[in-house]
Amino acid sequence: MVIHGLNKLTLLDFPEHTACTLFCGQCNFRCPFCQNSSLVIDPDSEPVIPWETIEAFLVKRKGLLTGVCITGGEPTLRPDLRDTIVRIKELGYKVKLDTNGYMPDVLEELIDEKLLDMVAMDIKSSRDSYARACGIINVDTERIGKSVTLLMNSSITYEFRTTMVRGLQTDEDMRSIGAWLRGAKRYYLQHYEDSDLVMDRSMKGFSKDEMEHAADIVRGDIPGVKLRGI
Repeated sequence: MVIHGLNKLTLLDFPEHTACTLFCGQCNFRCPFCQNSSLVIDPDSEPVIPWETIEAFLVKRKGLLTGVCITGGEPTLRPDLRDTIVRIKELGYKVKLDTNGYMPDVLEELIDEKLLDMVAMDIKSSRDSYARACGIINVDTERIGKSVTLLMNSSITYEFRTTMVRGLQTDEDMRSIGAWLRGAKRYYLQHYEDSDLVMDRSMKGFSKDEMEHAADIVRGDIPGVKLRGI
Protein backbone atom coordinates (compact mmCIF):
# COMPACT_ATOMS: atom_id res chain seq x y z
CA MET A 1 0.00 0.00 0.00
CA VAL A 2 1.23 3.49 -0.80
CA ILE A 3 2.05 5.24 2.48
CA HIS A 4 2.48 9.01 2.46
CA GLY A 5 3.13 9.60 6.14
CA LEU A 6 4.24 7.91 9.36
CA ASN A 7 3.62 9.19 12.86
CA LYS A 8 6.09 7.09 14.81
CA LEU A 9 4.33 7.34 18.17
CA THR A 10 0.81 8.05 19.37
CA LEU A 11 -0.48 7.45 22.88
CA LEU A 12 -3.98 8.74 22.08
CA ASP A 13 -5.19 7.31 18.77
CA PHE A 14 -5.40 3.64 19.78
CA PRO A 15 -6.79 3.22 23.32
CA GLU A 16 -4.74 0.90 25.55
CA HIS A 17 -1.99 0.67 22.95
CA THR A 18 1.26 2.43 22.22
CA ALA A 19 0.96 2.83 18.48
CA CYS A 20 2.16 4.40 15.28
CA THR A 21 -0.01 5.82 12.51
CA LEU A 22 0.23 5.21 8.77
CA PHE A 23 -1.30 7.78 6.38
CA CYS A 24 -2.54 6.78 2.94
CA GLY A 25 -3.88 9.03 0.18
CA GLN A 26 -7.14 9.41 -1.78
CA CYS A 27 -10.64 9.97 -0.41
CA ASN A 28 -14.19 9.76 -1.71
CA PHE A 29 -15.26 12.76 0.41
CA ARG A 30 -14.30 16.43 0.33
CA CYS A 31 -15.04 17.47 3.89
CA PRO A 32 -14.39 21.23 4.17
CA PHE A 33 -12.84 20.77 7.63
CA CYS A 34 -10.44 17.99 6.54
CA GLN A 35 -7.01 18.33 8.16
CA ASN A 36 -5.27 16.21 5.51
CA SER A 37 -6.43 18.05 2.40
CA SER A 38 -3.23 17.40 0.44
CA LEU A 39 -3.73 13.64 0.83
CA VAL A 40 -7.28 14.04 -0.45
CA ILE A 41 -6.90 16.50 -3.33
CA ASP A 42 -3.50 15.60 -4.75
CA PRO A 43 -1.99 12.54 -3.07
CA ASP A 44 0.36 11.90 -5.99
CA SER A 45 2.20 15.12 -5.11
CA GLU A 46 2.96 13.86 -1.61
CA PRO A 47 6.15 11.99 -0.68
CA VAL A 48 5.92 8.21 -0.54
CA ILE A 49 7.50 6.10 2.18
CA PRO A 50 8.57 2.73 0.73
CA TRP A 51 6.87 -0.24 2.35
CA GLU A 52 10.30 -1.71 3.07
CA THR A 53 10.99 1.31 5.27
CA ILE A 54 7.67 0.92 7.08
CA GLU A 55 8.21 -2.78 7.65
CA ALA A 56 11.76 -2.27 8.91
CA PHE A 57 10.43 0.33 11.36
CA LEU A 58 7.73 -2.04 12.62
CA VAL A 59 10.21 -4.88 13.06
CA LYS A 60 12.58 -2.60 15.00
CA ARG A 61 9.82 -1.24 17.26
CA LYS A 62 8.18 -4.57 17.99
CA GLY A 63 7.71 -4.83 21.73
CA LEU A 64 7.86 -1.05 22.16
CA LEU A 65 4.81 -0.50 19.99
CA THR A 66 1.77 -2.76 20.14
CA GLY A 67 -0.60 -1.17 17.65
CA VAL A 68 -0.76 0.34 14.17
CA CYS A 69 -3.39 2.89 13.14
CA ILE A 70 -4.23 3.14 9.44
CA THR A 71 -5.77 6.44 8.39
CA GLY A 72 -5.96 8.71 5.37
CA GLY A 73 -7.40 9.90 3.17
CA GLU A 74 -9.73 6.93 3.16
CA PRO A 75 -7.94 3.58 3.58
CA THR A 76 -10.86 1.44 2.36
CA LEU A 77 -10.33 2.79 -1.17
CA ARG A 78 -6.96 1.05 -1.34
CA PRO A 79 -7.19 -2.35 -3.12
CA ASP A 80 -4.19 -3.63 -1.18
CA LEU A 81 -5.50 -2.63 2.26
CA ARG A 82 -6.29 -6.21 3.25
CA ASP A 83 -2.86 -7.51 2.29
CA THR A 84 -1.20 -4.66 4.16
CA ILE A 85 -3.18 -5.42 7.31
CA VAL A 86 -2.37 -9.13 7.02
CA ARG A 87 1.35 -8.33 6.92
CA ILE A 88 1.08 -5.95 9.91
CA LYS A 89 -0.77 -8.63 11.88
CA GLU A 90 1.89 -11.19 10.95
CA LEU A 91 4.42 -8.87 12.60
CA GLY A 92 2.45 -9.15 15.83
CA TYR A 93 0.60 -5.82 15.90
CA LYS A 94 -2.98 -4.92 16.67
CA VAL A 95 -4.62 -2.84 13.92
CA LYS A 96 -6.98 0.11 14.19
CA LEU A 97 -8.71 1.45 11.08
CA ASP A 98 -9.98 5.01 10.64
CA THR A 99 -12.77 5.23 8.07
CA ASN A 100 -15.61 7.39 6.82
CA GLY A 101 -17.76 4.27 6.49
CA TYR A 102 -18.56 4.77 2.82
CA MET A 103 -17.24 1.34 1.80
CA PRO A 104 -19.27 -0.96 4.09
CA ASP A 105 -18.55 -4.10 2.07
CA VAL A 106 -14.80 -3.63 2.53
CA LEU A 107 -15.30 -2.98 6.22
CA GLU A 108 -17.47 -6.07 6.59
CA GLU A 109 -14.90 -8.29 4.88
CA LEU A 110 -12.10 -7.08 7.16
CA ILE A 111 -14.22 -7.61 10.27
CA ASP A 112 -15.39 -11.06 9.15
CA GLU A 113 -11.78 -12.10 8.59
CA LYS A 114 -10.87 -10.81 12.08
CA LEU A 115 -8.22 -8.50 10.66
CA LEU A 116 -9.26 -5.44 12.68
CA ASP A 117 -8.95 -4.86 16.42
CA MET A 118 -10.64 -1.46 16.44
CA VAL A 119 -12.49 0.83 14.04
CA ALA A 120 -12.98 4.58 14.40
CA MET A 121 -15.73 5.85 12.10
CA ASP A 122 -16.51 9.47 11.37
CA ILE A 123 -20.11 10.65 11.55
CA LYS A 124 -20.02 13.95 9.69
CA SER A 125 -23.51 15.16 10.65
CA SER A 126 -27.13 14.01 10.51
CA ARG A 127 -28.29 12.14 7.43
CA ASP A 128 -30.12 15.26 6.19
CA SER A 129 -26.97 17.40 6.50
CA TYR A 130 -24.43 14.80 5.38
CA ALA A 131 -23.92 16.17 1.87
CA ARG A 132 -22.94 19.60 3.17
CA ALA A 133 -20.65 18.17 5.84
CA CYS A 134 -18.83 15.67 3.60
CA GLY A 135 -18.66 17.90 0.50
CA ILE A 136 -20.39 15.41 -1.82
CA ILE A 137 -23.75 16.39 -3.32
CA ASN A 138 -25.11 12.92 -4.06
CA VAL A 139 -23.82 11.16 -0.96
CA ASP A 140 -25.56 7.83 -0.29
CA THR A 141 -26.24 7.84 3.44
CA GLU A 142 -27.52 4.25 3.23
CA ARG A 143 -23.90 3.19 2.84
CA ILE A 144 -22.98 5.14 5.97
CA GLY A 145 -25.91 3.58 7.80
CA LYS A 146 -24.84 0.08 6.78
CA SER A 147 -21.40 0.65 8.32
CA VAL A 148 -22.96 2.05 11.50
CA THR A 149 -25.18 -1.02 11.87
CA LEU A 150 -22.30 -3.34 11.05
CA LEU A 151 -20.11 -1.92 13.81
CA MET A 152 -22.85 -1.73 16.42
CA ASN A 153 -23.81 -5.36 15.79
CA SER A 154 -20.25 -6.65 15.81
CA SER A 155 -18.03 -7.71 18.69
CA ILE A 156 -15.20 -5.43 17.55
CA THR A 157 -14.12 -2.40 19.56
CA TYR A 158 -15.37 0.72 17.79
CA GLU A 159 -15.98 4.41 18.25
CA PHE A 160 -17.99 7.00 16.36
CA ARG A 161 -16.78 10.60 16.26
CA THR A 162 -18.06 13.90 14.96
CA THR A 163 -15.78 16.87 14.35
CA MET A 164 -17.83 19.83 15.52
CA VAL A 165 -17.74 22.64 12.95
CA ARG A 166 -19.88 25.74 13.07
CA GLY A 167 -22.62 25.58 10.43
CA LEU A 168 -22.30 21.82 9.86
CA GLN A 169 -24.04 20.53 12.99
CA THR A 170 -27.12 22.28 14.39
CA ASP A 171 -29.06 21.32 17.51
CA GLU A 172 -31.51 19.49 15.25
CA ASP A 173 -28.63 17.63 13.60
CA MET A 174 -27.37 16.54 17.00
CA ARG A 175 -30.80 15.26 18.02
CA SER A 176 -30.92 13.29 14.78
CA ILE A 177 -27.42 11.88 15.30
CA GLY A 178 -28.33 10.81 18.83
CA ALA A 179 -31.36 8.88 17.57
CA TRP A 180 -29.32 7.38 14.73
CA LEU A 181 -26.50 6.14 16.99
CA ARG A 182 -28.71 5.28 19.96
CA GLY A 183 -26.94 2.79 22.19
CA ALA A 184 -23.47 3.31 20.70
CA LYS A 185 -20.74 2.26 23.10
CA ARG A 186 -18.38 5.13 22.28
CA TYR A 187 -19.20 8.48 20.72
CA TYR A 188 -16.88 11.50 20.73
CA LEU A 189 -17.48 15.10 19.78
CA GLN A 190 -14.15 16.38 18.52
CA HIS A 191 -13.02 19.97 18.69
CA TYR A 192 -12.16 21.46 15.30
CA GLU A 193 -8.67 22.92 15.02
CA ASP A 194 -7.78 25.30 12.20
CA SER A 195 -4.51 24.78 10.33
CA ASP A 196 -2.85 25.60 7.02
CA LEU A 197 -3.74 22.10 5.78
CA VAL A 198 -7.53 22.42 6.20
CA MET A 199 -9.59 22.09 3.03
CA ASP A 200 -11.61 25.26 3.67
CA ARG A 201 -9.94 27.84 5.90
CA SER A 202 -13.26 29.60 6.54
CA MET A 203 -14.37 26.80 8.86
CA LYS A 204 -14.76 27.66 12.55
CA GLY A 205 -15.06 25.48 15.61
CA PHE A 206 -17.41 25.50 18.58
CA SER A 207 -16.56 26.77 22.04
CA LYS A 208 -16.32 24.34 24.94
CA ASP A 209 -19.70 25.46 26.27
CA GLU A 210 -21.28 24.95 22.84
CA MET A 211 -19.77 21.47 22.60
CA GLU A 212 -21.07 20.65 26.08
CA HIS A 213 -24.50 21.76 24.92
CA ALA A 214 -24.27 19.48 21.87
CA ALA A 215 -23.22 16.58 24.11
CA ASP A 216 -26.20 17.22 26.38
CA ILE A 217 -28.53 16.95 23.38
CA VAL A 218 -27.34 13.44 22.45
CA ARG A 219 -26.74 12.19 25.98
CA GLY A 220 -30.28 10.83 26.32
CA ASP A 221 -29.58 8.41 23.47
CA ILE A 222 -25.83 7.95 24.00
CA PRO A 223 -25.09 8.32 27.74
CA GLY A 224 -21.35 7.84 27.26
CA VAL A 225 -20.81 10.70 24.81
CA LYS A 226 -17.55 12.56 25.53
CA LEU A 227 -15.70 15.61 24.31
CA ARG A 228 -12.27 15.29 22.75
CA GLY A 229 -9.57 17.87 22.05
CA ILE A 230 -10.86 20.66 24.27
